[in-house]
Amino acid sequence: MRPGTAAARRPVLVHPLVHLLVLPLIAGLALLAGAPGAAQAASGCSGRPAKTVGFATGELRVYKARAYVCAVTVAKKPGKRRVMSVTVQPRGGRAVTDRGSYTTMAGPVTVNALNRCVRAAGSIGKKSVSTGWILC
Repeated sequence: MRPGTAAARRPVLVHPLVHLLVLPLIAGLALLAGAPGAAQAASGCSGRPAKTVGFATGELRVYKARAYVCAVTVAKKPGKRRVMSVTVQPRGGRAVTDRGSYTTMAGPVTVNALNRCVRAAGSIGKKSVSTGWILC
């Protein structure tokens, strides 16, 4: 047969049992992959939760990936626009800050912290919290 003829363009038939085995597997993997993604989308940070510190108006969340640390400040009662900030500083490095007028959260801010301690701070309105040196 020559390429381009009708016989050469026949679709490949897949055995019906393959669909019975593969489709549920793909659906299950999609559900498993979706669960962590939903949590990461809410925080904006990747990695595993390393520390959460609550305070009167919200909480400071710190996440750790292999070489990076990420932090966000999340309001307890989102909706009203107010001044929020989040700061992360690796030991021996410069602090990275996100400060502004937000409704839900400040951040995410990320620093390179491979084999380093970090400290994080967050504030919402006049209330604030700080972690001290962590992840050492």
